[in-house]
Amino acid sequence: MSSTNEGPTPGFLLWRLSTKWRVAVDRAVAPLGLTHAQYSLVGSLYGMQRSGLRPSQRQLADHTGLEALYVSKLARALEAAGLVERLRDPADTRAVQLALTPQGQEVTRRAIGVVRQLLDQLLEPLGGLEGRRTEVFARELALLLDTPLDLSSPDPSIKE
Repeated sequence: MSSTNEGPTPGFLLWRLSTKWRVAVDRAVAPLGLTHAQYSLVGSLYGMQRSGLRPSQRQLADHTGLEALYVSKLARALEAAGLVERLRDPADTRAVQLALTPQGQEVTRRAIGVVRQLLDQLLEPLGGLEGRRTEVFARELALLLDTPLDLSSPDPSIKE
């Protein structure tokens, strides 16, 4: 939170909002046997497969913003649950490709419906999932996500 009396910083608000949404999605998809992180993986995989792609774990990690090691861990758990299959990439034997099983496709379709309803509810103050303010909000978030950060050179004016 801000050290002045000006109110919370945008970073604090974003952190609180992301935490609120993560918890809400976790609770919404739990009856389907998924966590929010697993939903992010299968939801992304579902969309990529519908576009004709069979992504590697690395490609899925890049797409979701999750660490490759974490994607590997999630994929193993989803494979054990019968929702994902992991196959060696014929073009690169070091890479593992992921695909939803038929059961994984069904669970993911249901989860997408549940999360879509939840997002419409969460975004109601902005006009719902299809609202104009939600479109603007999504563009602003995408702009922030697409802006690279240079974390290698700290501000020399900041004293420890």
